Parts: sequence; structure tokens; C-alpha cells
Amino acid sequence: MLRIDELTTEECAVYATLKPECMPQHVAIIMDGNGRWAGHRSLKRFLGHQQGANSVQLVTETASRIGLPWLTLYAFSLENNLKRPRAEVNFLMRLLKTYLESNLQRMMDNNVRMKYIGRTHELPAEVQEKMRWAEESTAKNTGTTLTLALNYSGRSEIADAFRSLAAELKHKRQSVEQVTEEDIHRHLYTAHMPDPDLLIRTSGEMRLSNYLLWQVAYTEIFVTERLWPDFRGIHLLEAIADFQRRERRYGGLSEVCGEVEENPKRIKIAAS
Repeated sequence: MLRIDELTTEECAVYATLKPECMPQHVAIIMDGNGRWAGHRSLKRFLGHQQGANSVQLVTETASRIGLPWLTLYAFSLENNLKRPRAEVNFLMRLLKTYLESNLQRMMDNNVRMKYIGRTHELPAEVQEKMRWAEESTAKNTGTTLTLALNYSGRSEIADAFRSLAAELKHKRQSVEQVTEEDIHRHLYTAHMPDPDLLIRTSGEMRLSNYLLWQVAYTEIFVTERLWPDFRGIHLLEAIADFQRRERRYGGLSEVCGEVEENPKRIKIAAS
């Protein structure tokens, strides 16, 4: 159910420009820039992460108010777990627990359902327990599904999917020649959700960072220089407005690409 009356005045002004029939069903976000946000203010990195967690809740609530079905956030990568200082990783795990504990009621109030993707079984046991608690507590909510990508890697997801698919083929005694894209999709972490329509990346970096590599094949990408701790619901709406100005062709032709020759045999190819 839409709750447009709960948007801020500024958000309402942007939302009024949107076409309801062209709203994305799934928005994914690479939340980048927490450390730089803190560095620009001569603050410790952990303060940037704390402010970033606040942005998560604010953006999620705006997504809920506009009826966005799926919101998937790149919260903690497999590479973060392996390459960041242990003190920072441990802090991020504590921050995740605190976020879930302190925001559960707000998620309930906003009808938000919690999900996770990634190798979450490798996270600390107490973190997994808190994650299950939040997921089970919000399981009956019917609004926005907020999915946190935790200990996630796009390549690892594909490798895990192939291993699972191989086991299925062996069990069913099927040939690899019978494998389809849909078979692979069924074994991805995201099999229960549609592919993202829009991918937002904050901090201005022009890369995917190993995020949803299979799923973003035809996703529209929006990059903003704004650092994640400064990202708010109005910026989500502005990204959706930009998305609606694009023409999604999925490999087809644009309406303004020129006339198509119906008889290819009549086309002369100039020698180089």
C-alpha cells in the first residue's frame, strides 16, 4: 500500500514527476563511500559506517512508502571479510547486530520484510542468530523486501550455483547439454526475486565490484558522486526519475535508430 503522504515535501515534489506505470520493481544499491565520508571530516572510519547504517533505514522507509517491492543492498562483501582489518570487520558485525535490534520495530511499522543473500553461514554465530530473528520477525510483512547482501560475492554466487546445479544433474542423471539459463537462475541466491531494474552506485566509482554479476545483464545503472552516508530517500527518487527517462531495449532496436532495410540482400557492403 502506498504511503505517499508520509514523504517529505521535497520527496513529494520528485515523486509527482514519476510515472506510476514505469516504476522499477527491484532496485539494487552498491553502498560506497562510508570511509571517505569519515575521512573528509577527519573522523574515524567507524563513524562513517554508523552514518551509513542510518542511510539504510531512511532509504528503506522511502522505498516502503512508494511501494517498491524489492530493495537489495550490498552491505558486506566476501572481499571485505577477507581483506579488511579484523578490527573493522568485527565492528561491522557488531553494527549489523545493533542495526537489526534497534530498527526491527521501524521495519514492522513500515511493513518491511528482511532477507539476506551471500555466504551468511560463514558469519559469526551470534550474528547469524540475530539475522534469523529479524527475518522471522518480519516474515509476514507484505511491503518492501529489504535484502542485505552479506559476505557476498557475485563470482562466488555463480560458483555456488554451478556446484548446486551439478549435484542436481548427478542426482537426476541428466546431461549438461540440457542445462538452460533458467536452471542456473534457480540455483542463484536470488532465485526468489526478479532481476534488478535499476542499480545505483554511490561515491562515483564506475565499477560493479563483484555485485549481482549474473542478475544485472540488462539492468540500468545510475552512478552518483554522493557518498552513501549522505544518500537519502529523495536521492533514491531522483535515481528512479533518471531511470524512467531511459529506453530499455534488451538487445532490440530503439524507436529512433533509423529505418530497417527489410531485404538484407539489397544492402551493399563497402570494402574497407
